[in-house]
Amino acid sequence: MKLFGLAGWSGSGKTTLLVQLIPELTGRGYRVSTLKHAHHDFDVDQPGKDSHRHRVAGATEVLVASANRWALMHELRGMAEPTLADLVAKLSPVDLVLVEGFKRDPIPKLEIWRAENGKAPLFPDDPTVVALVADDPLPVEAPARLRRFPLDAVVDIATFILAYVGLPPHAA
Repeated sequence: MKLFGLAGWSGSGKTTLLVQLIPELTGRGYRVSTLKHAHHDFDVDQPGKDSHRHRVAGATEVLVASANRWALMHELRGMAEPTLADLVAKLSPVDLVLVEGFKRDPIPKLEIWRAENGKAPLFPDDPTVVALVADDPLPVEAPARLRRFPLDAVVDIATFILAYVGLPPHAA
């Protein structure tokens, strides 16, 4: 499976861009999965539901299944946070995995940057940033090696990602 990341500070527009890229890529015939890093103590379960009660009771894993979907929740219970590679290994095979977050992991990534966040760009210190999405003027000069896209260039960004990871622009 090919991996490509979207990185940037909170509020930069990573999720907005990601949810625009998914239909663009799947519309070209590719199977796409996503992997998102969440901070701290997120929860996908609802208090009062049976699956939540199972988990709170101490189950290490709770798998919930229906005719429409299944979801597996795994409680770490004090174990180390899994690595990106550990998590990718749990995914079913697809053409492309878009990774949101994991900004320090050594995968090729697109940095989404906005001046209004008041944070420095990641690219000067991260050689795995291969392209930049920004409408604002940058506070530092971007190296020529970085492709630059405006925030609304979803079609061009999708084409760039496919070419970068070695997939043809349109699925066969």
